[in-house]
Amino acid sequence: MRSARFRRTRRAGAMTLVSALTLTALAACGTSSSDDGGGSEGGSGSSDPAAPLDPKTKVTITIDCMPPAAKAAELKEWKEDVEAFNEIYPNVTVEGRSTPGQCLEPPRFTAMLKAKSQPDVFYTYFTDLPQVLDNDGAEDITAYVTDKTVPLLKDIDPNVLGSLKHENKLYGLPTSNYTMGLLINRKLFEKAGLDPDAPPRTWNEVRTAAKKIADLGDGIAGFGEYSAGNTGGWHFTAQMYSRGAAVVDGSGKKATFDDETGKAVAENLHAMRWKDGSMGKTQLLKWGDLQKQIATDKLGMFLAAPDDITYMVQQLGADYENFGMGPIPGEKNTLSGGNSYMIKKGISADKIKAAVAWLNFENLSVGKGQFDWARKKTDKLPVGLPQPNFWLNESKKKDDAARLEHATMPVENFRAFTDNPVPGMAEPPKAQEVYKVLDNVMSGLLTNKDADVDKLLSGAEQQVDQVLATQ
Repeated sequence: MRSARFRRTRRAGAMTLVSALTLTALAACGTSSSDDGGGSEGGSGSSDPAAPLDPKTKVTITIDCMPPAAKAAELKEWKEDVEAFNEIYPNVTVEGRSTPGQCLEPPRFTAMLKAKSQPDVFYTYFTDLPQVLDNDGAEDITAYVTDKTVPLLKDIDPNVLGSLKHENKLYGLPTSNYTMGLLINRKLFEKAGLDPDAPPRTWNEVRTAAKKIADLGDGIAGFGEYSAGNTGGWHFTAQMYSRGAAVVDGSGKKATFDDETGKAVAENLHAMRWKDGSMGKTQLLKWGDLQKQIATDKLGMFLAAPDDITYMVQQLGADYENFGMGPIPGEKNTLSGGNSYMIKKGISADKIKAAVAWLNFENLSVGKGQFDWARKKTDKLPVGLPQPNFWLNESKKKDDAARLEHATMPVENFRAFTDNPVPGMAEPPKAQEVYKVLDNVMSGLLTNKDADVDKLLSGAEQQVDQVLATQ
C-alpha cells in the first residue's frame, strides 16, 4: 500500500534508480517483460476481455513500486502475496520493480512516459492521468474491469474510480485514497486547556486555539502552514475548498481565487502569523517540516492526511497516542486525492488480464493483500488509520470492523474525523503548476509583515490564467 506521503515527497524528491527483481522465485533479478503487445507466451487466454484470467495462461508482467529492502515487513508481505497469487495463477510470473528512497518523482516519471519505458503495471497519482494520456501511456481497461474480474467493483467509491476516468473510459485502478483534515498534537492541546477530542471545526476556532497553544511559549507554534516546494499552493487550495470555493473554475481555464474567499484565507493567515504570533517565526516550510515540528511537540496543529501520522511514528519516532484528527475546518469541502496503478498501452490482452487479476488480488479485496489487517498487526505495521478507505456497502462494514479489531493505535483519537466526513474535491487541473504559483502567495503572507494581499492574489491569478491557457 502506497501512502499519501509518496505523492507529496514526489514534489521535491531527487532522481532515484530503478531495479527489477523477479519475485515468483523470490530471488533473481530480471528484465522487463516484452512491451511489444505480443502473445501470451505460450498460454491460451479467453478472447473476451470481460472474462476472468484463465489460470492456464502463461504470461510475465512487471509491476512498479515493489517495497524496497529497507521496508522489510512490507516486502515480506509482497512476497507472500505473490506466492498466494501464484497458487491461483501458477503460470503468471510477477516481476516487481523496486525504487530505493521513494516510489516516484516528477523527472523520472515524465522521462519514463516519454521513453515508453514504464512497467506493464505502473504507479501513478490521480493527478497524473492527463500527463499519462498526453503521452499515450495507459491502456483503456474499461472492458477488462467488470464484476467478474473485480468482484467488489460495485463497492468501490465511484468518486475514486471517477478520478481514473477520461471521457467515461477507465485507465486505472485505485490502491489508496485520502482526504485532508486537521491533525493535532493532543499533548499540546491538553497543556493549553483545549479538548483534544474536539478539535476546532471553524477557522475562527483554529485561530483562537492556535493563540492559546502559542502562548505556552518555548518556541511552540499553534498552527503551521507550508509555503515552498508547491506544498504552500496545495494547502492554499485546501483552505479554499474548506470554505466552499475553488482555485479554478469548472471549465478548468480560469483562476477563481482572487475573490472574497481567497482574500479571507489570505487575511486570516496573515493575521495569525503577524498579529497573533501563533504560526512561528520559521517559514518557507515544505512537506516534512511540519511533521518534524508536531512530532517534537513544537506545533499544535496543521492540515494533513491521516497517513502523515504513520510517517511520524515510523520515521520520526513519535507515538500514535500523541495525535488526533478532526475534519478540515469549515467543512464545506476538502481536498482529496490518491494513488493508483495503470496498465501500459500496447501490451497483450493476456498481460492486461493478468495485471487486472493481480491488482484485484493485491489492492481490491477486503481481507486480502493490502487490506489484510490481521497480518499487518502481526508484522507490526500500522492498523487503525481511517484511510485509505474507498469502500462502500458491506465491504466498508467488513473492512472497518477488521481495522478496529486489529488496530495498533487508539482509533478513538480519530473519531472527530471519521464521524464528520467532508465531501472531497479533486485537485485542480495542472495542479503542480498552479501550486507553484500559489506558493508565492503563501510565502508572501508568511514572510512579509507588510504584504499586500490584493496584489499577491491578483498577480497570482494572472499567472495561473496563463498556465491554464496552455492546456
